[in-house]
Amino acid sequence: MIQDIAPHHFDNTYAHKRAPQATDYVIVYDQRHVLLTAAQQLPRYRDVQHLWSTGANRLTYLFAIDQTGFFLLSGPVPVPRGWALAPDNVFRQLTPDYLAFAGTVAVHLGEWYAQNQFCGACGHRLEPVATDRALRCPNCHRTVFPRISPAIIVGVTQGDQLLLTRFLTGYQKHTLISGYTEIGETLEDTVRREVHEEVGLAVERLRYFGSQPWGLSGSLLAGFFADLDHAAAITLEHDELAEARWYRRDELPHDDGTRSLTWQMIEAFRQGKA
Repeated sequence: MIQDIAPHHFDNTYAHKRAPQATDYVIVYDQRHVLLTAAQQLPRYRDVQHLWSTGANRLTYLFAIDQTGFFLLSGPVPVPRGWALAPDNVFRQLTPDYLAFAGTVAVHLGEWYAQNQFCGACGHRLEPVATDRALRCPNCHRTVFPRISPAIIVGVTQGDQLLLTRFLTGYQKHTLISGYTEIGETLEDTVRREVHEEVGLAVERLRYFGSQPWGLSGSLLAGFFADLDHAAAITLEHDELAEARWYRRDELPHDDGTRSLTWQMIEAFRQGKA
């Protein structure tokens, strides 16, 4: 999965005063887009200094992988000739793997910073907290922490078959039923509700499979398998889904990227491990 970057080590310890080094990476983030070099790579701090004479005071430290720091520069900035602003989902395909993961985490934080410039209670500009990854209002002292939205992915099984869906718009590859946890729900409640809402089916015998941070949606995904409770016709939720269909193990499609929890779950079922 995208977070599996060994032998590299991800360190999200908040180091507020860490100064950028020439080879540290800078994520230039602007309205769900990131700046990439002509070679489709993230810029280094030395690039940012050369292009815009950007000082360290304009950067926000995010995290480190091994000894390399990752910093945020919030846009907009002039786009140099040969460079490009790419949609943030470019990190689904970016190489090497550890930079793809770093990019998704950076997007999560970049969007949080962009959406929390001012206090939602009194309107004053928020300021960074020196000891924690948080923002605090100097007027009313309200503190805001990064938001992580819990969500589920569920592989619904019926004997030797797995239920796959496709969205009406957006991502067009086959996927599993998914959805965000609502107020007052457990993850298990979310599984049952989403399956019923999206395909009109009831499930039983839920089994936890694994989890994945997915920064592109600000989520923490929890994967489950669940058995069909009783045979029934699929009732498709046409507002979100274009298709829902049962597939035998030997006919499951291979069209999803290998970095996703969805792919891991489909592969586990294909190989008889779920």
